[in-house]
Amino acid sequence: MNDALLQGALVRLAAPNPETDAETIAAWSRDSEFQHLLETGVPRLRTAGAVKADIVEIAGDDKPREQVFPFVIRALADDQLIGFTDLEVNHWSQRNAWIGIGIGPRAFWSKGYGTDAMRVLMRFAFTELNLERLTLNVFAYNERALRSYLKTGFQVEGRQRERLRRGSRRYDMIFMGILRDEWHGRRPLTC
Repeated sequence: MNDALLQGALVRLAAPNPETDAETIAAWSRDSEFQHLLETGVPRLRTAGAVKADIVEIAGDDKPREQVFPFVIRALADDQLIGFTDLEVNHWSQRNAWIGIGIGPRAFWSKGYGTDAMRVLMRFAFTELNLERLTLNVFAYNERALRSYLKTGFQVEGRQRERLRRGSRRYDMIFMGILRDEWHGRRPLTC
């Protein structure tokens, strides 16, 4: 695989390494806001051992490698681990994948790193995997993520009203998608 395929303007996607990445990812669990942006459940502290086991399970040999594509996100400037993303193809015949992304350190929020990582993941999905559509969900209160997804070409396709409770309020879960042809029409000629 061409290294440029997994590199953007600010980040590169890399294979997760359970030995070196688990401690950093576990530290992000101490930030309840970060957890609220990703999970529907109650925030939980995670140990490096638990994260390591998750990485091994997701990327391990016991799962069909052709269906799950986990990556970590590294800043190009200093190769710092700043997040993770994954892509899961449920049925190859449908050529659709669900994707997710998280940027851990707050210093990298709202600076384009997540948007750049999403663009790289989309390029991988549509050119290397030859997928036809990508789907994701986001909580209505995560306005940064919504802006980022819209910027990369995703469209709102539906919502589950009041799907999630945070504090004393309920929030919608928004479903978004992008089709290969829509991505192809938006991408720069250099991709």
